[in-house]
Amino acid sequence: YSGGAVSESVLGDCLRFAGVPRDSFVVATKCGRYKEGFNFSAARVTRSVDESLARLGLDYVDILHCHDIEFTNLDQIVNETIPALLKIKESGKARFIGITGLPLSIFTYVLDRVPPGSVDLVLSYCHYGINDTALVDLLPYLKSKGVGVISASPLAMGLLTDNGPPEWHPAPEQLKLACRTAADHCRKKGKHITKLAMKYSLMNNEISTVLVGMNSPEQVEENVAAAVELSTSGIDEELLHEVEAILEPVKNLTWPSGIQQA
Repeated sequence: YSGGAVSESVLGDCLRFAGVPRDSFVVATKCGRYKEGFNFSAARVTRSVDESLARLGLDYVDILHCHDIEFTNLDQIVNETIPALLKIKESGKARFIGITGLPLSIFTYVLDRVPPGSVDLVLSYCHYGINDTALVDLLPYLKSKGVGVISASPLAMGLLTDNGPPEWHPAPEQLKLACRTAADHCRKKGKHITKLAMKYSLMNNEISTVLVGMNSPEQVEENVAAAVELSTSGIDEELLHEVEAILEPVKNLTWPSGIQQA
């Protein structure tokens, strides 16, 4: 629902224009968070997937994520939303069901309470990068549940970039400052922290998919180049250790997200 769902319409137009076979690409979309606010009711998420499919011009999405679930009572997700999403899956409108959010505790809460196989994957963000590797502790649990992992925001929503984060970034000032210091250190050595951070995020084989936002063809090319470079010549270990040392005092420092769960 990026840009009030405009991105779905744009993508739908692109897919129609490209005319590529449906089985040659993977489409994921979200439900639960809308321009008008959060709504995880069975009726709204069921309507939501039909709206998405109409905009995309598709018969089904590959992944339907229940998005930012920490903004409602998690028992609603367990008792109402997930069952509704399973009906959508049974109807053939979504192949896989995912849940997303920032606090890692939301994943164990839900997965411990829904029938095995109800949730196919989780999308975690800002918890697997040079400054925060908290997701690692959860990986054995997710594997034991047969749940796939998408790790998003390997650049920590702009913290690990030369330009720095946007004004609205919720990170504590201490974390912003440390990341800025790390970015400056890389720049002084003629390197870019973005490339280092991208490579780092791709190094864990237990994380099958890394999701990064891109807003220009140049960024796509830079990220592909970083991935290719990682597979051929690896990562700059010396620079990585220096950056890790700078970020050590703020390691795994995060920020609050969602409502207070009972």
